[in-house]
Amino acid sequence: MRRARLSTRCFDTKSVLLPSPVPAITDIINATKFELHHCQPSCRHHQSLSSGYSHHETQAELLHAYVIKNGSLQNLAISNYLLNLYVKKCQNLYHAHQLFNEILTRDIRTWTILISGFAQYEDFKMVLYLFRKMQSEGICPNHFTLSSVFKCCSTLCELRNGKAIHGWILTNEIGLDVILVNSVLDLYVKCGALDYAKRLFKSVEEIDTVSWNIMISAYLHIGDVERALDLFHGLNSKDVTSWNTIIDGLMKNGFERTSLELLYKMLESGHMFNAVTFSIALNLVSCLSLLELGKQIHGQVLRLVLHNNGFIRNSLLGMYCKCGKMEEASMTLRTIPVRISCDDSLADVVSWSSMISGYVRNGEYEIAFQTFRFMVNEHVVVDKFTLTSIVSACASKGILELGMQVHAHIQKIGHKVDAHLYSSLIDMYAKCGSLNDAIKIFKQINDLNVVLWTSMISGFGLHGQGHEAIELFECMMNEGIIPNEITFIGVLIACNHAGLLEEGCKYFELMQKVYGIKPDFEHYTCMVDLYGRSGRLNEAKEFIQENGISHVSAVLKSFLSSCRLHKNVEMGNWASERLLKLEQSDAGSYILLSNMYSTDHRWEEAANVRSSMQQRKANKLPGLSWIQLKNQVHNFN
Repeated sequence: MRRARLSTRCFDTKSVLLPSPVPAITDIINATKFELHHCQPSCRHHQSLSSGYSHHETQAELLHAYVIKNGSLQNLAISNYLLNLYVKKCQNLYHAHQLFNEILTRDIRTWTILISGFAQYEDFKMVLYLFRKMQSEGICPNHFTLSSVFKCCSTLCELRNGKAIHGWILTNEIGLDVILVNSVLDLYVKCGALDYAKRLFKSVEEIDTVSWNIMISAYLHIGDVERALDLFHGLNSKDVTSWNTIIDGLMKNGFERTSLELLYKMLESGHMFNAVTFSIALNLVSCLSLLELGKQIHGQVLRLVLHNNGFIRNSLLGMYCKCGKMEEASMTLRTIPVRISCDDSLADVVSWSSMISGYVRNGEYEIAFQTFRFMVNEHVVVDKFTLTSIVSACASKGILELGMQVHAHIQKIGHKVDAHLYSSLIDMYAKCGSLNDAIKIFKQINDLNVVLWTSMISGFGLHGQGHEAIELFECMMNEGIIPNEITFIGVLIACNHAGLLEEGCKYFELMQKVYGIKPDFEHYTCMVDLYGRSGRLNEAKEFIQENGISHVSAVLKSFLSSCRLHKNVEMGNWASERLLKLEQSDAGSYILLSNMYSTDHRWEEAANVRSSMQQRKANKLPGLSWIQLKNQVHNFN
């Protein structure tokens, strides 16, 4: 790309934002320091106690008053210095904006200081407003201004504005330095305009490692792993961010083993792990359930004193929870301060949420409930993820009273309607037998999405109201909501519980032919159960064989249950032979077969199955019941 300097009506792009203090500025600063030093002690003490009041802010306000008093405010060098003091040192954009409005004649540096300040504190709409206003006043932006504006456009996905600014740069033959190139690349990538990003990446001469990292991340985001790896291997000067990007991206695309190999290669190449690398590595080993490797990484984290990093701690928690090591996870959680207010670290709040989610995932519901009560009593911030986990636990155990208390807590703290949280509430009420409450919540939500529709459809199905579930499903499609694979599971279960075989077959076909959803084992299991409950065992067997799912234990168990229901021992034997080869130590398979023989009064065969079960040490876990009394959850066998 041809390079050219900015047009004559623009300021030199190499000019720095802050001028060196001229004598007039030095005199004014010294004068204000003198005033601040001789300020009454009681006054200074009072100021230090004021919320958020800093030495820099005091100095800036004194300087501001001084320049107004001696008439120096319209000296651009002085006003720009003061404006930068408000933005950078005081972090007070309100006073900075007020000062900006007081400056009658503003140059590019004045505009850039304020625009950069709003960009830094992510008030992106204000950045775009100021940029348009600057253009209307005939001020030409420099590279610093443009970089801030591109950042805003990429965050707000303002592709149209971003392309217009890029076009203006090309039209005016303004040379793109590497920082500006990266800003434009980031804009196109975040706005999904990968073709523009590719074109720019290939056309410019001056690119750096950051440019390569942006493109690698872009290809990983769209799932083009092969192209991302080609770029990564073609990058000569890889930095830690390059390694982090490719390892994390491969993991998120389902290439965990390749990701792990690259993690080892990163170590071999001599690159030191940073906090982000450790967090990614812990997430990776949790995906692969590599507990021992996770412990080794934890040891390195402790040696480098990084265990207090909130994001690393969350990754440690997630790793131990997913590996079923709740005691180790609990020890990690103990390093967090008990009281976490709204102003405290988001990472600490997420840690508590991860812990409760881990307890629920591992079936330790009672401890999850105790931890949640502790959080509420100690006024620890409870986020929507924690609430969703607790509501799901109530649904799993059928504890309606506690679920209602959590619902009341959600309303009390004023949580906004969140699809997953309110979906879990609908699911909880339905599973706890209070379908009317589930319907009430569903009707109160104005902006329904597929998650909420699916929960309500599943709720109707759970209560045997198949026709209502189908009616709701049809209504959802009429509203233009596209069902997903989980929606179809809910519909098939509803058809199953209501014995609607014809409708079930219709929607199973619709799922594949119209919506292009490939069935997984849950869809197949629903269909086999639907055929079986209807007494169509031959068709169920044909369905299993035609779809090549005779190796799926859930399908065979469903078929075996239907054989027991209809006392068809011959079909049951066909299923049990395959099932016991798949799961020789699963007690449920033996019990299903034994019960089938018992139903047909074939006591000897039933006894043989029980004996075989004992020989193979396939022990049945005792049942567990839960009851809530006086705000305490009790369990018993």
